Amino acid sequence: MPQHFSWRCPVATQLSKLHCLLQLCARKREPMLGKACHAQAILHFGLTADTLTSNMLINVYSKCGRIDCARKVFDKMLGRSLVSWNTMIGTYTQNGEEQKALGLFLEMQREGNPFSEFTVSTVLCASAAKSYTFVCKQLHAFAMKVAMDANVYISTALLDVYAKSGLIKEGIRVFEGMSERTAVTWSSMVAGYVQNELYEEALASFNRARAIGLEYNQFTISSVSCACAGLAASIEGRQVHAVVCKTGFGSNSYVASSLVDMYAKCGSVKEAYIAFLDAQRTNIVLWNVMISAFAKHSHSLEVMILFEKMQQIGMHPDEVTYVSVLSACSHVGLVDMGRNYFNLMRKEHNVPPNILHYSCMVDILGRAGQICEAHELIKNMPFGATASMWGSVLASCRIHGNLQLAEIAAKNLFKMEPDNAGNYVLLSNAYAASKKWKEAAKARKLLKEKQVKKETGKSWIEIKDKVYTFMVGETSHPRTFDIYLELDNLLEEMKKLGYTPQTGYDLHNVDENTKQELLRHHSEKLALTFGLMCLPLSAPIRIMKNLRICGDCHSFMKLASSIRRREIIVRDVNRFHHFRSGCCSCREFW
Repeated sequence: MPQHFSWRCPVATQLSKLHCLLQLCARKREPMLGKACHAQAILHFGLTADTLTSNMLINVYSKCGRIDCARKVFDKMLGRSLVSWNTMIGTYTQNGEEQKALGLFLEMQREGNPFSEFTVSTVLCASAAKSYTFVCKQLHAFAMKVAMDANVYISTALLDVYAKSGLIKEGIRVFEGMSERTAVTWSSMVAGYVQNELYEEALASFNRARAIGLEYNQFTISSVSCACAGLAASIEGRQVHAVVCKTGFGSNSYVASSLVDMYAKCGSVKEAYIAFLDAQRTNIVLWNVMISAFAKHSHSLEVMILFEKMQQIGMHPDEVTYVSVLSACSHVGLVDMGRNYFNLMRKEHNVPPNILHYSCMVDILGRAGQICEAHELIKNMPFGATASMWGSVLASCRIHGNLQLAEIAAKNLFKMEPDNAGNYVLLSNAYAASKKWKEAAKARKLLKEKQVKKETGKSWIEIKDKVYTFMVGETSHPRTFDIYLELDNLLEEMKKLGYTPQTGYDLHNVDENTKQELLRHHSEKLALTFGLMCLPLSAPIRIMKNLRICGDCHSFMKLASSIRRREIIVRDVNRFHHFRSGCCSCREFW
């Protein structure tokens, strides 16, 4: 106990000093000092007789993560005020014991104790953390029954839990029905849209908030940055960055991380790095986001430089860092370096390899043609193999001609992903590459018999503050005729350089001519052509795609970058491809 504390003072003064000490314990997270105060409270005052002191002790133990001690204090209280119940329920919620928080709320109701909007909103937060959809609906009905559903805190909590549970329509109804909305409410709405991948709606909601002059916080900024990243909307992203500079939120490491991630996903890795350098405060999350950005853009050297720099400033790499570093090694075929990093994880930084690290190593070995070693790694690792691992093995077998392992990988993939058409095509192509035409035909026939449907490919491009989306054979665009005419001209130029459509990448059960026509009008080709028509000659063309770019389109982009002398950046579901002067940054690894 501090020397200035004396139990010889009057009782009121002693109690006041004890309360000050308890507040200090809670603020500084000092459990041992809190226990000392607890012992003195029992000795000198009789703990059960003082509700305020008990509440403060519950708060101390809560802040220190000692939930068991907090509950013991709560259970020994003779009189529990509303604050006691709220503090204990809040303690469970804040420490990840959501089920116990809900149970205590039910106990509170059974005993007929009074409750407040804070009680209900706290229990709703507990439901949101575990996505208890049914419980949320019951609490919503309860709030309506006791006429609390109009309360802004309860409505905001309802909105949050519905959004986190995937019931975004119910969340929107709650939001639209609110007579009062705070900055937290708007932030929750924007975040809810982002959590449900409704990025355009998130941006629209953010613009509505700006239009009414509402102040927004760093959580709103982070969410809207994620929306821009999801849409690859670089113009809106820059506007958000301007807001960050104006409001001063750039000092928040999570806002900085969202900006870095946004620029990287928009294909602007240089601007991502500038945002990283501008961050006033850094943490492991920010460094990991930047390292991941470099890895996805095939900037492997920069990945390794940042990996060394973060250690020089005393920051230790974690499992997320190592996923990016190993991924960077995979993209440029650095097998020995990949092995070194994989071994370094446990030896140097005590980071046990997880399934993602093993997946990266399988990819590194497979791409380098060391497929048998990759297979041995899969057999000996402490986890079951994922579809991603077997997919990597199958793709490597197609490139390096190992049919035996290709069949093993395909067999596992057909069990794990029976509806993934790409696996059947990879096996067929592996047979075709080894001139096993009968086996290739069988794989294609199996694809037709399974009636597997491939996800519809979409590509989008942002031009003059507007996003244009294309699908294969697009006809709804107002300039369809001009786009097709320009594409035909470009293809004619390519044919003079030896380009021929690679129809093996088309999965439709149609004749060869029709396949060529479908390939000709793949969504990324249409998006690129429109970009060539509309964007300034000096501007890079950034295209986003919801699927992996096919081999034919990959060859097309390389030739287009050479013929039109343009930088073309394509973000597919796996990574970024930077096409310049007829070459791609992926070095044919994608």
